[in-house]
Amino acid sequence: MIPFLRLEGLTRRFGDRVAVDGLTLDIARGETFGFLGPNGAGKSTTFHLLTGLLAPDAGRVLIDGQPAPPTDPRMRRRLGVVFQEPSLDDKLTGIENLRLGAALYGLTGKPAAARIERMLELVELRDRAGEPVERYSGGMRRRLEIARVLLHDPEILIMDEPSRGIDAATQRRIWQQLDELKHSRRLTILLTTHQPEEAEHCDRLAVLDSGRVIACDTVEALKKQVGGDVITIEAEGADEVARQVAALTPTPPRVLDGRVVIEAPQGHALIPRLVELFAPGRLASVGLRRPTLGDVFVKLTGRGLGAN
Repeated sequence: MIPFLRLEGLTRRFGDRVAVDGLTLDIARGETFGFLGPNGAGKSTTFHLLTGLLAPDAGRVLIDGQPAPPTDPRMRRRLGVVFQEPSLDDKLTGIENLRLGAALYGLTGKPAAARIERMLELVELRDRAGEPVERYSGGMRRRLEIARVLLHDPEILIMDEPSRGIDAATQRRIWQQLDELKHSRRLTILLTTHQPEEAEHCDRLAVLDSGRVIACDTVEALKKQVGGDVITIEAEGADEVARQVAALTPTPPRVLDGRVVIEAPQGHALIPRLVELFAPGRLASVGLRRPTLGDVFVKLTGRGLGAN
C-alpha cells in the first residue's frame, strides 16, 4: 500500500555537520506525527526541509507515491505552516490578519468571509476578532496563527514547536481544536517539539538525536521501553547516592540534572528498601511516577531532552 506521505532519505549538511541524516519515514493521511528531540537534534532542519525553506542535499518527499518537492508552488498550496516565531501583524486586528492571509492564498469575497468566520469560531476568537493583535495573549496569537494557515483548507499542517511560550491550559485547548479538524477533514499534522507533554498528542513519534531517527512508534509503545515505574531521588551528592542504591535496582540508576533516576517494574515495593539505606534526612525527596516520553529519551540516549 502506497503511504500518503513518504520522506525518503532526506539529508541536509551544514559544512561538515550532518543536521538531518537519511531521514526515511512513512506517514498516513489523517495521522498526527511528531518529531521529538532536544535542541540540535535536527528538528528545525527537518521542519525547514518539509516546508521548502531549505533544499535537501539528498532525498525526496513523495505524496501518494509521486514526487512532491516542498519548493514547488503546487506543493506549497497543500501545506499549512505554523512557524516557531510569531508571524502576525500586531497593529492589525485579528480579522484583518485573517483577511490578509486569505488574500495571500487567493481567497476573496464571500468565500473568504465564510472561511474566516468558520476559523474564528473554531479557535474561539470571534468575540475578540475586532481587537488589535497586540492586545492578544500568547495563546490567542497562536490560535489565530493556526486559523490563518487553515483558511485555504490544506491537506497537511506542519508546526514548529507549536506550544512554545503558551501555558498548559491553552495547549490543551489548541489540541482539542486540532483534533476536531483532524477527524472532520482527515487533516495530516506534522510537528516538531522538545516537550514530552505536547508529544503525547501524536499518534506516532520519531525520536531524533544528532539528525537521525533512533526510535519510531506509538506513544504507548515507546513508553514500554522504560521498565515499569520511574523513581527519582533528590539528595546532595547524587553520584554517591546512585552508587549506594545500585545493588538494589534492577537496572543501573542514572544521575540526570542532579537527581538519581531509577527504573523499576514495581517502584512502590522498592522505595522502602531504598530509603532504609540512608540516615533520616539524607534524602531530600523520593518520588514515584509512570514513565514519560522524556524518560524514553533518557533511556535511548542517556541524556535529557534539555541537553544539546
